[in-house]
Amino acid sequence: MALVDALLPEFDREITLTRTMLERIPESRLGWKPHVTSFSLGELGLHLSRLPTWATETLAKSEIDIGATPPQATIPTRADMLAAFDRHAADARAALVGTSDPELAAMWTLKRNGRAVFSMPKASVLRTFVLSHLIHHRGQLSVYLRLLDVPVPSTYGPSADEPAF
Repeated sequence: MALVDALLPEFDREITLTRTMLERIPESRLGWKPHVTSFSLGELGLHLSRLPTWATETLAKSEIDIGATPPQATIPTRADMLAAFDRHAADARAALVGTSDPELAAMWTLKRNGRAVFSMPKASVLRTFVLSHLIHHRGQLSVYLRLLDVPVPSTYGPSADEPAF
């Protein structure tokens, strides 16, 4: 089995679960933070909506330097976040489809201001830096939703608010 054939179902599942969580963001609370040092709800939603671009960038390039990345713009509405997420997820999936094992085995490097932070095969970057990163922030979003008394969707099983699947 090609590596991409193992990655695509995982990608599709995590994208679907993340979109369901993003749909729950209460637009009236985008500026809310659980702690002064935390992302606001809107910033967290924005970050999640942009995370699929890391898959596209990983597959298209051999490295990226985040020191040169401009600050993220604020997305003013939940609808804008969802539209961006859908667009970025579709682009990432299209980039992933048909990717060969040698392409996924190629090394990729994350740099900050010219200094290597880490290097690993692109397949590992997709699993850790993209999908696990997405899962991590989706987990944060589920806590935000709980604190705001917004029903939390089921993910890998039932939540306190919804039965599984």
